[in-house]
Amino acid sequence: MELVRGLHNIARAARGCVLTVGNFDGVHLGHQQMIRAVKERAAELNLPAAVLVFEPSSKEFIDPDGAPARLTRWREKFTALKAAGVDRLVTLRFNDCMRAMSPQAFVHELMVEALGARYVVVGHDFRYGSKACGTIESLREAGRARGFGVEEIAPFVIDGVRVSSTAVRERLEEGDFPGAARLLGRPYRMQGHVAHGRRLGRELGFPTANLHLMRRKSPVWGISAVRVFGIASSPVAGVASLGTRPTVDGTEPLLEVHVFDFAGDLYGRLIEVEFVAKLRDEAKFVSLDALVEQMQVDAAQARELLSRMNGD
Repeated sequence: MELVRGLHNIARAARGCVLTVGNFDGVHLGHQQMIRAVKERAAELNLPAAVLVFEPSSKEFIDPDGAPARLTRWREKFTALKAAGVDRLVTLRFNDCMRAMSPQAFVHELMVEALGARYVVVGHDFRYGSKACGTIESLREAGRARGFGVEEIAPFVIDGVRVSSTAVRERLEEGDFPGAARLLGRPYRMQGHVAHGRRLGRELGFPTANLHLMRRKSPVWGISAVRVFGIASSPVAGVASLGTRPTVDGTEPLLEVHVFDFAGDLYGRLIEVEFVAKLRDEAKFVSLDALVEQMQVDAAQARELLSRMNGD
């Protein structure tokens, strides 16, 4: 997949595409349906299938504290879009200039002049431009005037539920990992490079691989049974804590993963953590001894649950 960061990196020779625009947080089944439509039109027109996203999202830029939790950080979104078969990912910085851009300028400057869109595929609730006042109908009118086609994709529904990033987020926040996986089309995972920590887990008998979240908010919280990819040829079992570590007066959210039966060095390694089942919420314990006792319970519960799921 070709990656273009910033409009200044789009070469004239690369203009022309079938385009879709959106946040694509999670790259769930609804997004995948959209991408399939883009790829079909791209094949018909012999053009690349392109996705335009913004970093940060408009909601994160306008209201950082009120913006919803991120399902995917940029790297995870890149990986999922590549797996979905996108030919070109264009990432633009959302800023005050972008926020003030009129719907007409959005179409003229971004879609037509910069990207050379010949066909645009959007969802039923697509809005664009300043104050989100551009509509699908105004996009159709612009397409008729500027020579590009517009296709609206209906909502993707599973078991009577419209698949959306919000619906996935709600299930993750409730600890319903299987429900989230049904909407995503895959289990929910977080990825990142293992970072150095305080080594407290090692002192307590539970060494952990620590991942910084690289997002303001997480849709997952608490203690979970997990599978970890990127350590061995097949996923390895473990138990993870995602939170601020109140027992040791932590403040920043951190994903700490204790990998069962592993003693190697993972620092700097890129790993993926798959959330299988939530065990409990994060809690503050009266002492480190009480914390260790609960960690032993959590680890045993996670081992049994994952073993049972594997048929062992």
